[in-house]
Amino acid sequence: MKKIMILGASILQLPAIKKAKEMGLDVIAVDMDPDAVGFKEEGITKLQISTIDTPRIVEAARAYQIDGIMTLASDMPMQAVAAVCEKLGLIGITPQTALNATNKAEMRMCFKAHDVPIPEFYIVSELDEFMEATKHFTTKFIIKPADNSGNRGVKLITDMTDEKVLIQAFNYSKKYSRDGRVLLEEYMEGDEFSVETMSVDGVCHVIQVTDKLTSGAPYFVEMGHTQPSMFAEDIKMRIAEVAKAGIKALGIDHGPSHTEIKLTSTGPKIVEIGARLGGGCITTHLVPLSTGINMVEANIRIALGENPNLCKKYDKGAAIRFLQPFPGIFKSVKGVDEVRSILGVIEVGFMKKIGDVVPELCNGLDRVGYIITQGNTREEAVRFCEQAVEKIQFEME
Repeated sequence: MKKIMILGASILQLPAIKKAKEMGLDVIAVDMDPDAVGFKEEGITKLQISTIDTPRIVEAARAYQIDGIMTLASDMPMQAVAAVCEKLGLIGITPQTALNATNKAEMRMCFKAHDVPIPEFYIVSELDEFMEATKHFTTKFIIKPADNSGNRGVKLITDMTDEKVLIQAFNYSKKYSRDGRVLLEEYMEGDEFSVETMSVDGVCHVIQVTDKLTSGAPYFVEMGHTQPSMFAEDIKMRIAEVAKAGIKALGIDHGPSHTEIKLTSTGPKIVEIGARLGGGCITTHLVPLSTGINMVEANIRIALGENPNLCKKYDKGAAIRFLQPFPGIFKSVKGVDEVRSILGVIEVGFMKKIGDVVPELCNGLDRVGYIITQGNTREEAVRFCEQAVEKIQFEME
């Protein structure tokens, strides 16, 4: 029986744990939270270790003589994944690629060196550097921490003359930066996409192009995804080619990539690339619903040195819309059972519990719930999803 180590046992990694068990693998799940939902799965080995504690993870990987290692929809464990692959000779990305794919400052410099289309950017560490860099922008710009995800620490700046606002924005972004660096980036106008890909022995396979919806300024939290993209094939091809250029620049030769792109007036430009499966139920739910391709299984097989099945089985529509009431205390929700019985509704889920405080929507962790639908076309999936959302009623206090 082959052994797969999965870094993370939260709701994000649960699909990988379940799929690996279904494949008959010996699963070793790693998470610092003893109450992680993935630890409730029977028949797995549970290791209570932080997913960023690289030395302990390497030690455990050696002790259990694993055959492969992966994570799902999380950037933080990627450097540990790469270190294990390097030390044990397993299939995966290199430590340098992991650094470039998890640190936005390193990623921007890598893309610039390889002429990959990206926005104008500046990297700063101190407030005086930040204030000086703001002078390069005549219109609005984005500020973000160098090494975080889920929209944490990301904000749009529209007034370069208000010093108080600038200082507050810098402090907000800096708070979420682990290495202390902050990026200022040209704000890119245009529709937003993600490109879901799998690389096998250096060949990048584009699985799906996803249309994205965000909350807009100032925090740009992702509030919905739809597959396939509504855009024409030539536009999707241009978007896919830019994604593949970025993936090549980072050196992702094995495994998944999740590339976020904006279609600007001068063409597609990369927002960022994750050397892992996309979150927000994109690769765990939407891709299988729209294509029949199980990217979680493909990820596991690549990590084990096997060839994945990347053949599209059908071409359908899939959508997710996140549920977000006004801020307050989550008192109750109505309409859930009715929605679950609606044609096309695949799943209704919640990330917050009754009694939880729902804050202002600033990042992905603030979202309350979601609805996932499937249709014969993307338009049908969207219609099913939007009809279902209208029937959900929150009571807040």
